[in-house]
Amino acid sequence: MPSAGPPTTRPPVSVLFVCLGNICRSPMGEAVFRHRTSSDPRIKMVDSAGTESYNVGNSPDERTMSVLRENGIVNYSHVARQVKPSDFTRFDYVLAMDRSNLRDLQRLRQRVATRSDKANVAQVVLFGDFGGEEGEEIIDPWYGELWGFHAAYEQLVRFSDGFVEKVLDIDQKS
Repeated sequence: MPSAGPPTTRPPVSVLFVCLGNICRSPMGEAVFRHRTSSDPRIKMVDSAGTESYNVGNSPDERTMSVLRENGIVNYSHVARQVKPSDFTRFDYVLAMDRSNLRDLQRLRQRVATRSDKANVAQVVLFGDFGGEEGEEIIDPWYGELWGFHAAYEQLVRFSDGFVEKVLDIDQKS
């Protein structure tokens, strides 16, 4: 697990994980990131959402919860929700699980940016750009077997650590 770094002058950051339905990848990403950064004062807020509304109000997929429990994340609960325009001003980073989500989020961000102070609108980034090869996507495991959820978990751990290193630890290297 990445360790909490020394206090920095940068204000704590807030992170929103986004996939299609908010029952597989993004809630798993939220849970993994929370677990790995639980004592890090540089993290202000963590949440997840979906680009589509058809799972709003549902709990995460049982396979998501099973993989989280297998990896020691036992105190996570979530209710699926859809991304809202206000998310782009509440969060510093909106992290997309794949390119399709990224395109949808960039379009929504652009609409928000035209109505808001552009300096205060979240950065929308493909989560795979942190700790993976640039442009790496987290393939949607919903259509497959349990092994796909395990693969997504491993990616989310790697990308979470990469985010901490590339975004939060940057002040330590300066």
